Amino acid sequence: MPQNVSVNRNDKNYGICFSYANLPKKDVRMNFRSSMKNLFLIGGAMGVGKTSICRILKQKLNNAVFLDGDWCWNSDPFQVTEETKSMVMDNICYLLNNFLRCSAYDNVIFCWVMHQQSIIDQILSKIDIKNCNVQKFSLICDELILKNRLQFDIKNGIRSADVIKRSLDRLKYYQNLDTVKINTNNKNPYEVAEEILKNLEFMQFPDIFSDGPNNIR
Repeated sequence: MPQNVSVNRNDKNYGICFSYANLPKKDVRMNFRSSMKNLFLIGGAMGVGKTSICRILKQKLNNAVFLDGDWCWNSDPFQVTEETKSMVMDNICYLLNNFLRCSAYDNVIFCWVMHQQSIIDQILSKIDIKNCNVQKFSLICDELILKNRLQFDIKNGIRSADVIKRSLDRLKYYQNLDTVKINTNNKNPYEVAEEILKNLEFMQFPDIFSDGPNNIR
């Protein structure tokens, strides 16, 4: 979706009407350069808000680039086979490696469902992270809230009706992952993005978090 397109989402579960066109400018505390790149892996069930939140992170982090795993598997008909699963993993890792190698970017943001530890581990095994801080987050919410968000998308033609069962079935797996859990209940995407930034391993980022994550303004 182009950044200059206004998308108003009147979803009561997010709490506010959210517009991509009115995102705040980059936060001054994020204007830093480090010898280590930052790779953000953001997982969550379909409809939890990954893409919206990652777009905000891209706006707030300096020299940032964003990849949604779904863009690497956008086909019609959508086919899940061993061949296509291998293909999408190759596509994702190829692009992430290119972003990590490119000197233009300090922050690489990636989101995908990633409901199994093996998926996260496989991605990390196929990309070069030796000069990279890896930050792993899982977005979670209550089943009823997730269902309401998905029904909003279905009503507006964004998703098909079968997504509800598939998404709810995956929700239970995130608690078992080696990730930081971010609860998105009754929070808008901007608030969730702020929480992700505050939950970074701030000891690795003294230029950002001089007084610890709880003292960010």
